[in-house]
Amino acid sequence: MAQSTELRKTNPTRWLTVTALLMAINVVLSSFGLPVPGGHLYLNDIVICTAAILLDPLGAFVVGGIGAFLGDLLFYPTPMFVSLATHGLQAVVISICARKLPFKNQGVKAAIGVFWGAVIMVAGYTCGRAFLYSTIEYAILKLPFQILQAAVGAIVSLILCFNCGLLRLWSQMEKL
Repeated sequence: MAQSTELRKTNPTRWLTVTALLMAINVVLSSFGLPVPGGHLYLNDIVICTAAILLDPLGAFVVGGIGAFLGDLLFYPTPMFVSLATHGLQAVVISICARKLPFKNQGVKAAIGVFWGAVIMVAGYTCGRAFLYSTIEYAILKLPFQILQAAVGAIVSLILCFNCGLLRLWSQMEKL
């Protein structure tokens, strides 16, 4: 995983292509939500967490922050700056944890990262909604959906990276 920064330097075309593809997927998934009673469940956290595990912090920010910003800009612009800051910070923290924590097990490092990323996402959107809509009640009303979205994104991204072999494939691609 530590090679991702090297990929940006040694093969910038490949790094840019993968980052752009993941950002486009984030834009698509942030443009619609699955209806659940009382709100919507957005699946873009899966892409944000997965990209943050795979990519270096810069790539993670581009996919998470800028991708969510563009998705909101195109389809629902009110929270676009909240998305930029929240998902951008979420992705950077996950990426740094997945690379820099002093554990040998990559899964443990990534799990700690997605946990803190989920906390950042839930707190960021709760504060952002309270600010944007001038009511803490609305932000608290949406809190269960934010927690569900963060949990789904964290769990599915860990399954994709570690149980489905996406991290292994990513490592092989980096060596090419």
